[in-house]
Amino acid sequence: MYPLLISVPQLQTLMTGDAPPLVFDCSFDLMNPDAGPEQHRQAHIPGARHVHLDHDLCAHDGAPRSSGGRHPLPTREAFAAWLAAAGLNAGQQVVVYDRQGVNYCGRLWWMLKWCGHDAVAVLDGGFQAWQAAGAPVACGEEPATAATGSFVLQPSVAATADTRGIARRLGTPGQTLIDARGAPRFRGEVEPLDPVAGHIPGALNRPFADNLGPDGRFKPAAQLRAEFEDLLAGRDPASVTHHCGSGVSAVPNLLAMELAGLGRTALYPGSWSEWCNTPGLPCAQGQVCAA
Repeated sequence: MYPLLISVPQLQTLMTGDAPPLVFDCSFDLMNPDAGPEQHRQAHIPGARHVHLDHDLCAHDGAPRSSGGRHPLPTREAFAAWLAAAGLNAGQQVVVYDRQGVNYCGRLWWMLKWCGHDAVAVLDGGFQAWQAAGAPVACGEEPATAATGSFVLQPSVAATADTRGIARRLGTPGQTLIDARGAPRFRGEVEPLDPVAGHIPGALNRPFADNLGPDGRFKPAAQLRAEFEDLLAGRDPASVTHHCGSGVSAVPNLLAMELAGLGRTALYPGSWSEWCNTPGLPCAQGQVCAA
């Protein structure tokens, strides 16, 4: 089982074996929601199905939701039904990828674990690594899955935090918040998406792209560990809750900490977009010292 990352050669081996994985292309553009499906139609890993952040990985049209913010989670029950309809079987390996530095496929990686399916891995280096290896590509739309898979909802293997709990523990040593947004947004110098600029008081800042090397692959585990330990400055890794603008781009930080051997940490799905829209909660601006 691959629960974190998978390389291109490892994926190729699985695809030709007796138990092929379910592969999802999560390519997306926040400012142009039609771009991801078009990228998929132009070229994708053979057999991969495109998954749309707004349509497939969020609650919409008044459906029940499990979080707030700009990209609210559906209920676990609804998403487990979606996974089965997509053809997922119990225990089947899933591989997710995108073209945007794990910004979007991490969402599906986390949601599968949230529904109790641990056999899901991110393709290290994304679709760019697949192409660079000279692996075959397909174009157009993949046929819809004919058979419903056997997957049913399982106990979650992903930790979550909510607004009320974070607010209650704000400023206590038992909670460490890490914000994955870019530094200008974190400091409150710009805010293109949410009504308030800034960050949750006391949060540390680690932009999610800092986890990747120039080749788009995750940095070595030892390097990731050193960088997170420097950021935490003695804080307990188990106290960490990750967030970003809407709970999507925070996941690469969560994945990187696990790769670094620092454990599986929590995600605040509502993130800044839920926090800053909740009346009465404090908001901060400027750089926060890590010490």
